[in-house]
Amino acid sequence: MPASTLLKAPTAVAQRQRRANLRRNAFYIALIGVGLVAPFIAYPVFLMKILCFALFACAFNLLLGYAGLLSFGHAAFLATGGYATGYLLASYPGLTPELGILAGTLMATLLGVLFGVLSIRRQGIYFAMVTLALAQLMFFVFIQAPFTGGEDGLHGVPRGELFGVISLRSNLAMYYFVFVIFLLGYALIQRTVHSPFGQVLKAIRENEPRAISLGYNVDAYKLVAFVISAGLAGLAGSTKTVVFQLASLTDAHWHMSGEVILMTLLGGVGTLLGPLMGAGLVVSLQHLLAQSPLGNWVSVILGAIFVVCVLSFRSGIIGELGAIYRKNFK
Repeated sequence: MPASTLLKAPTAVAQRQRRANLRRNAFYIALIGVGLVAPFIAYPVFLMKILCFALFACAFNLLLGYAGLLSFGHAAFLATGGYATGYLLASYPGLTPELGILAGTLMATLLGVLFGVLSIRRQGIYFAMVTLALAQLMFFVFIQAPFTGGEDGLHGVPRGELFGVISLRSNLAMYYFVFVIFLLGYALIQRTVHSPFGQVLKAIRENEPRAISLGYNVDAYKLVAFVISAGLAGLAGSTKTVVFQLASLTDAHWHMSGEVILMTLLGGVGTLLGPLMGAGLVVSLQHLLAQSPLGNWVSVILGAIFVVCVLSFRSGIIGELGAIYRKNFK
């Protein structure tokens, strides 16, 4: 093969990669633009709910889609972040919301370390059941603990002033604060996935024995992924508590762990945008159905939609769209 041909091949690959990066960056810029104008088109509180659950689903997807670990107890981290933030902001009026959210995220991260150490050596259904058992333990802690308000939850959590300057009582200001938090969390997940650490996680997901034979400490990688996922789930819960000024047992119930699995599978496991799409669809359907005569059938209808989508789109909505794009436009 001539030397000129050998030189052109890497150049062509680099050009294709550069064009793909430009298209991806343009797509993300367009999405950010949509997010900036969205509160002038739709109700900001509804959009904030979608963003909080989207961050929660993205955190869960980091664990399931890239590390191959199915957790049935991720609601424990969402609730821990929410209760910690709610209690601190309600008990210490001088505490600013960003510090309350950071404290709630830290508490969820520490709980993630504890849960991870206890469960990470298990595999498959055993790992899932251990996480479920630990989450149910936390659920009963939240019922009995005096600072959580029991079944009534924590009400009247103040939004406060961001950095002691910007009032978050306005839904518009609160929306942009939540939007920035979501972007930061999403950027962290994207950076993690595309880093060497993320590539090792994918290798572990695809063939764990081979990853072990290559010398990787598989349990350590899984633990770090679990802790990052737990911390981001806690961030979502903390933010949600500030938005709705409420922390309740709903966030700690095993139903919430099921919902985040539904969001992730519906949008597309192992895709960065899939959980965002899934969270938006699930929250929107819940909102629309709750206001219709079918309000009592929300869970049944969501379950039926989930079954149809899983049977029809095994890779999720974003996964199928990505496959169509690669087949027809690349």
